Amino acid sequence: MIQLPPRMQTVADLVPPGAKVVDVGTDHAYLPANLLQRGIIRRAVVSDLRAGPLSRARATAERYGLTELMDFRLCDGLAGILPEEADTIIIAGMGGETIAAILAAAPWTAQGERRLLLQPMTAQYQLRRWLQAHRYTIQREALSREKDSFYTILAAAPGDMGPMSPAQYWAGKQSREACSPWRGEYLRRQAAQLDRILAGLNRSKRAEHALRGGELEQIRQGIEEMREEWNTWQV
Repeated sequence: MIQLPPRMQTVADLVPPGAKVVDVGTDHAYLPANLLQRGIIRRAVVSDLRAGPLSRARATAERYGLTELMDFRLCDGLAGILPEEADTIIIAGMGGETIAAILAAAPWTAQGERRLLLQPMTAQYQLRRWLQAHRYTIQREALSREKDSFYTILAAAPGDMGPMSPAQYWAGKQSREACSPWRGEYLRRQAAQLDRILAGLNRSKRAEHALRGGELEQIRQGIEEMREEWNTWQV
């Protein structure tokens, strides 16, 4: 049985049984292979932009006797995937802006019964804003921790998301029922990151930096309010 690192296991845990999965940018295809081994899904489509990673995916499938259960596509994002082949789309380990570009090039992902499992490595703020603007709704956010790093997984679907504050674009919405036990530490780190950015902007005399600083101060205040709310839940 393939053992997944925590980041990928968290994604796997969000895949519904019987899903038609496509794993975009699959690399070694460990995630779909694990889902097949555990009987969560019966088939998977795996895609990658480059021949090398797709070759590694084929090697994984061959090693574990899964070749007949995977379809391999050499394509850019979802360009080689038909809408009827996927109701669960996994895009993990890429920048948020790249994830948004992949979805923008496949507008069918905003239609019908779809589940998008997105794990952005960067630009979470931009990705959440893009999803809202293009009529996707984030149904759930999950945090995963590997060593000293946190990773956010967004479970999204077609639909209107409703309003979000600048701080929520930055760090996601939170609810008492769905919060990870790591949420408090995650918010502390987000606040510290903003403090470092603001310190640099405050040393600048450029007008655009002052404007940006004001926007980030608003986000920083919202993060602090989230932290205070989180702390009241721990009592």
